[in-house]
Amino acid sequence: MNVEEFEITFDREEDGRWIAEIEALPGVMAYGSTQAEAESKVKAIALRVVAAQIEEGRALTSEVHFSHA
Repeated sequence: MNVEEFEITFDREEDGRWIAEIEALPGVMAYGSTQAEAESKVKAIALRVVAAQIEEGRALTSEVHFSHA
């Protein structure tokens, strides 16, 4: 089984919002009022990107894991 692991990095904006980003997937980032909300949103976006890659035959991934930076 081919496993893809994506690292999520977090930063907190001056206004208190959290931003989560997956650098391995350009453009995959999300804001949330809490770190958990930003994490949940960025994971959902990443899964949509990977699903699109699978549909287009560009991804060999059959399983996805996330870790924190």
